[in-house]
Amino acid sequence: MPPPATTPNNEPSPSLQLTPALMSKLKPARIFKNAVEPQTPPSPGSASPRPTQLGPKQISGVSFDDRGDQIITAAEDETFRLYNCKSGKQVKILYSKKYGVDLPRFTHKNTAILHASTKEDDTIRYHSLHDNKYLQYFKGHKGRVVSLEMSPVDDGFMSGSLDRTVRLWDLRSPNCRGLLNLPASPVIAYDASGLVFAVGVNQYSRILLYDQANFDKAPFMTITLEDPTLSLVSFPPRAIYMTSLAFSTNGKYLLVGCSGDAHYIMDAFDGHLLAKLEGHTGLERRKLDIPLNIEPSRGCSGEEVSWTPDSKFVISGSLDGRICIWDVQSLPTREKPVDLKAHPLRLQPLATLDGHPGPSRCVKFNPRFAMMCTAGSELAFWLPDPNGDPEEIAKELLKKK
Repeated sequence: MPPPATTPNNEPSPSLQLTPALMSKLKPARIFKNAVEPQTPPSPGSASPRPTQLGPKQISGVSFDDRGDQIITAAEDETFRLYNCKSGKQVKILYSKKYGVDLPRFTHKNTAILHASTKEDDTIRYHSLHDNKYLQYFKGHKGRVVSLEMSPVDDGFMSGSLDRTVRLWDLRSPNCRGLLNLPASPVIAYDASGLVFAVGVNQYSRILLYDQANFDKAPFMTITLEDPTLSLVSFPPRAIYMTSLAFSTNGKYLLVGCSGDAHYIMDAFDGHLLAKLEGHTGLERRKLDIPLNIEPSRGCSGEEVSWTPDSKFVISGSLDGRICIWDVQSLPTREKPVDLKAHPLRLQPLATLDGHPGPSRCVKFNPRFAMMCTAGSELAFWLPDPNGDPEEIAKELLKKK
């Protein structure tokens, strides 16, 4: 954990509580319109141009460092860009034209990142931002890496790929130290202690929980993700396609990000489906005017939904560019055994903020400061509105009297 922030007099700076009023008053403080290189028209006789249905190039992944001082973005223009969160300025642009770049993840040093490749091969690369050099290559996957997570406590990390495997690694060794073979493509997440990790298996709607120390044994728990409310919409119900997993800070809840029009919150201890988060448009397509396929797919989903650091709110992007914020402080409790036919609590957003033109593909909250970052074809840093709500200010003043 980073040390607490201090003022010039070495006194701890006052901490700001995230409240529903503050979350609904977030405003874009800085917008980077040129965060992705504009598309250049193809020269005559060149290779086939980018299909028009893909639209403009977009940022596909973002990552904050542990202290919340810097953020890195990876984009489809094969660049990664480093920004300073305090000054709100771009620090540097680095290129990965040979291998492409996706799923950027800061290691515990703010000068190095891991990232997945989009071209050449499916190697994971460990890259020094300080001198723009590769420090290590992690080879083994035979399909594109779609999920990459750094351990919260040490130099271990984990990757999930379309080759239907999960591999466990350590930054200090190029050799994979663990391998899980699965029946379908996985998504992965560590809990805050780094002792447990979750693997979501698509097509089977199962989430497997493993003990980090005994990952070669069977999972100690298997959660079934089944939403009975989907059969009210169509029959047979449309399958759920998981694109991300994230544990809450206290380890009690598991946020399941999906490419459809709902995300889910599960009880990580008992496996109950507690809440269905609605009100956004899923990122299964890249544009609103493209029809949905019969088979659900990943689309450009995966980085658009996350917890706030206190796990009181969930923030998500949407295909129409809006940012949805759900208040999840009062989730229901369920008794054992798990009833797969029990309807989850259906939550509508506490607030919907006007975001980007085009989809909001990446939405993350700073781990240390009251700042949200959203990205699509442009990048935005959001801060609480300093003016606040007059009614809220009046209430606070009356309380002090």
